[in-house]
This record gives sequence, structure tokens and C-alpha cells, in this order.
Amino acid sequence: MTDPEQPLAAQRLADIQTAIARAAKLAGRAPADISLIAVSKTQPADAIAPLIAVGQRVFGENRVQEAADKWPALKEATPGLALHLIGQLQSNKAEAAVALFDAIHSVDRLSLVTALARAMDKAGRRPACFVQVNIGDEAQKGGVATADLPALLAEARAAALPVAGLMCLPPAAVEPAPYFALLAKMARDHGLPGLSMGMSGDFETAVTIGATHVRVGTALFGPRA
Repeated sequence: MTDPEQPLAAQRLADIQTAIARAAKLAGRAPADISLIAVSKTQPADAIAPLIAVGQRVFGENRVQEAADKWPALKEATPGLALHLIGQLQSNKAEAAVALFDAIHSVDRLSLVTALARAMDKAGRRPACFVQVNIGDEAQKGGVATADLPALLAEARAAALPVAGLMCLPPAAVEPAPYFALLAKMARDHGLPGLSMGMSGDFETAVTIGATHVRVGTALFGPRA
């Protein structure tokens, strides 16, 4: 029996994929080079299942414990799903994160680099890592300060973390393009191919500037309760 939510999920997914393709074409990029991360934080499994059923395979969660409660059963039911941690990570949750996630987007300090390296060596599993940059140098936000990025990247590489790229959350209520462009330049300067940037309201801008991973929640799941 088909889930009645599947047609809506299919339409929302198709709309986002079309928008990504349009933005990629403007930038002379291949849409296949951009990974759509469906941000499923706070969403129950029965809200996620329709998106899985219509073909979405990459999802993002903010909290280790919430993901641990939901995803083992979903992954068992549908092999091939990829799970990305996009929220802040406490060092004492590094082992659990390494066990559960395929990528971690919030590496932002030396203590976490150390904890993740130890956890990866112990588990024999190496999720891709993105270093989160506090691109607007905002006191209330996570991420390494822009001035401290070179030192943290050196530490991450010395610890053999599989650093795939950089991630940012630009300041709210301002034009994000300059911040995305700055992150793209920093990634180029450090020889990093991955750029995790852009959310429901600005992912098209992010794609035109080089995003390889966009994190879309509301546009796929609807407004959160």
C-alpha cells in the first residue's frame, strides 16, 4: 500500500532537484556533482519514509542521540542510505558519531579532531569530515574562526582525519553570497574539494558559488511544528 504522503514528497524532491539543476547550469556545473542532504532533524521516521520511498538517499541530523534512535531501523529497511551529522558534536560523543554517520560536517576545534581520530582508529571506520568555519565570526555560532582555520586543518591532517572540505552557516538576514564566496576561496586555498553550504532559503545561490553539499530541510519536509 502506497504512503499517501509519497506524492507530496516526490513533488517537493523534484522541485529541489530542478532548482539545483538550474543553478548548476548557470554556473556551468554538472547537477550530479551536488549532493542534496535532506535535513531530517526533529522529523519522525514516518515523515522520513516517504522521501526514502521516492528516491532520496542522503539525510542530515543535528543530534547523535536522536539519529541513533531513528536511523538504524531505517538503514536496515533501505540499504544504501547515507547519514550526515550537521549539528555541533561534543567530543564525548565522537565514538557514537563515528559508528553512526557517514560524514561529519561540524569539526571545529582541536579537542574534537583528537577525539574523532581516536574513535576512527578504534572503529576502523573513517567518515568524511568537513571543518566548520565561523564564516561571519559570530560569537554565538560554532565553527573555527577564519584566522584559525589553517592551524586546525594542519592538526586534522596530521591526525589523518579524512578532511573532505569546509562547511559554514552564514549570518542570518543578510545576503549570503559573499560568505559563500569566502568559504569557496578558503577551500581552494587549502586544496579542499568539498563545500557544505546552502539551506532551504539560499541553496541555489550556494550552488552557483560552488557548493558540493546543500542542506535542505523545510523545503523538503514543510515547516517544522
